[in-house]
Amino acid sequence: MKQRVVITGMGVCAPNAVGLEAFTKAIQEGVSGITHHRVLKDLQFSCQVGGVPSISEEKKRNYFSELQLRNFNASGILYGVIAGIDALEDASLSIENQDIETNYDLGVIFGVATSGVEKFREAIYKIDKGNVRRLGSTAVAQTMTSGVSAYLSGMIGAGNQVTTNSSACATGTEAVLMGYERIAHGHAKQVLCGSCGEDGPYTWGGFDAMKVITYKHNDTPEEASRPMSASASGFVPGSGAGALLLESLESAKARGAKIYAEVLGGEVNSGGQRNGGTMTAPNNEAVQRCISKALVNANITAKEIDYINGHLTATIKDPVEIDNWVQALDRRGDDFPYINSLKGMTGHCLAASGSIESVATVLQMYHGFIFPNSNCDVIHPDILANISEKSIPRTLVQTSIKTAVKASFGFGDVNACIIFRTYK
Repeated sequence: MKQRVVITGMGVCAPNAVGLEAFTKAIQEGVSGITHHRVLKDLQFSCQVGGVPSISEEKKRNYFSELQLRNFNASGILYGVIAGIDALEDASLSIENQDIETNYDLGVIFGVATSGVEKFREAIYKIDKGNVRRLGSTAVAQTMTSGVSAYLSGMIGAGNQVTTNSSACATGTEAVLMGYERIAHGHAKQVLCGSCGEDGPYTWGGFDAMKVITYKHNDTPEEASRPMSASASGFVPGSGAGALLLESLESAKARGAKIYAEVLGGEVNSGGQRNGGTMTAPNNEAVQRCISKALVNANITAKEIDYINGHLTATIKDPVEIDNWVQALDRRGDDFPYINSLKGMTGHCLAASGSIESVATVLQMYHGFIFPNSNCDVIHPDILANISEKSIPRTLVQTSIKTAVKASFGFGDVNACIIFRTYK
């Protein structure tokens, strides 16, 4: 018999706010975290704006020792550790004595797309100059793909499965599902799930070269990311991390933990880059199958969905995504549920997007609101041909959400969809 799985802690390190309280306020008010970056202009990027969390040197030292910060240059790991430790503390799990005993009931599944790109660049220059001995002892830990989960497990004493998944923009949502499965089948009591994404020219340059990010708002960065808008012109790159502490309901109740929501299940799949799917474009049939199968696995019907947190990146594919939701749920017009996209405020945080947006989804459920769709003054007409304008709120909506769905679709034609329900 499957264990029921709940969320008992969360942490977030987003471009528009760091920490749950600040992040909740920011998304309610539609605060943008997208700014202009002089370095991108100097390097002649077409898109010179992006979303980067604001982390002071003082704040870093709340999570890392001076020794750990020596020669440290991995923004993704930084964001992941902040979000992960915050989630554990939010779940009222003390980490003060984790250096004494290993917790074999606690695991870490924390995803990335790339890790330590800036550290790699630094290492290449040193090696090319014959300074290999000056790389430092943490160069490997900062650049290995599993670096963020390794850092976190060492800080919290996690002795269950500790791993890093990587599925492009579907990474964060997939990580939550992987943690859910491990607990549901009795292999762990608690799993710290999440993902992180790096920032900077060496991470974002490839997207600029692909011409999939906007170049029209370098002078108005807060207006640059425009999901579902008729004037959307490409996504804005972002970075950060989100983390959720998943726990068996039995364990959570035994220790009297606060419960944000329940995870009912979900689905991951791939379109195989067939039937219109490519390295960068989705196979629409596979997207619809992923959503439909998630409902089956969660044992709910499409009619029960109150709210959708979409992938919706502010590209020409936004109307296509809406059509996929309509087809998969068989709901359209006034019958379509509320839907929004966080990317209007944060940009597309790449591998971190699914986890940050999962945190945003659960916060809306827990506090009873739906955040506004930023920069969507004029909705794309192809979207309005499918669903009602009231499904796309442009101002804060106070309402209860019983059942929510979060989906992410990534390069390589990979998909992930997860169902959350308010816990009573």
